[in-house]
Amino acid sequence: MALKQFKPTSPGQRQLVLVDRKDLHRGKPVKKLTEGLSEKAGRNNHGRITCRRRGGGHKRKYRYIDFKRRKWDVTGTIERFEYDPNRSAFIALVTYEDGEQRYILAPQRVQKGDTVVAASQADIRPGNAMPLKNMPVGTIIHNVEMKAGKGGQMMRAAGTYAQLVGKDRGYAQLRLKSGETRMVGVDCMATVGAVSNPDNSNENRGKAGRSRWKGRRPAVRGVSMNPIDHPHGGGEGRTAGGRHPVTPWGRPTKGARTRKPKKSDRMIMRRRHRKG
Repeated sequence: MALKQFKPTSPGQRQLVLVDRKDLHRGKPVKKLTEGLSEKAGRNNHGRITCRRRGGGHKRKYRYIDFKRRKWDVTGTIERFEYDPNRSAFIALVTYEDGEQRYILAPQRVQKGDTVVAASQADIRPGNAMPLKNMPVGTIIHNVEMKAGKGGQMMRAAGTYAQLVGKDRGYAQLRLKSGETRMVGVDCMATVGAVSNPDNSNENRGKAGRSRWKGRRPAVRGVSMNPIDHPHGGGEGRTAGGRHPVTPWGRPTKGARTRKPKKSDRMIMRRRHRKG
């Protein structure tokens, strides 16, 4: 979809750039595929803040998305495309031949009335899902499983995709959008095509209030705080921090690697951080 610019009738409109959603469904979502969503505001199960700068925002309903795509060999027709406030990508309502309806992530280059299917072997068309072992090398894919049967975990954000670059010894080699190359089991499912709404990264909200509608609160710099509130705080007048940048809890930030060794490290063939 195209980007939509606005006339500068107010300061908030002057820089505003949004994705034109005129082709999306304007009504409510399918009730049986939705659930009430309580406000988290960045808190964990103990009520403590674990993610700063969250809170407020518009009330939302959660849409159940079929990330597993395990409805085998049943052809579905795309009824409409909808906006989902819980993710950056658009979603598509699919009605299958047996009458069941499900939401899936809307791929690019798919229109209303097109058919999609999940099978062990299917045509290489956007929206069709199948195991990686039955896809030809070079295929553009999204909604990729990291563990067979768990459901898609990678390449779900707007405009993202991966490319199948090889298969060897029971693993498929994927080149991710970040530049990383990693291995995934060949029995894992993936969907053909790239995720919809690639212009999401080109949006400009134009004013702070639009971020508040999204549930994003202001970000306050550490150097403007008091010493009790942040390691960068305090000092006479304005200071630049005077030390290596850290989080409020003393962890290095702004480029320092904080990722702990994971079991999936052995699956990474080439990291996105390239030296030199």
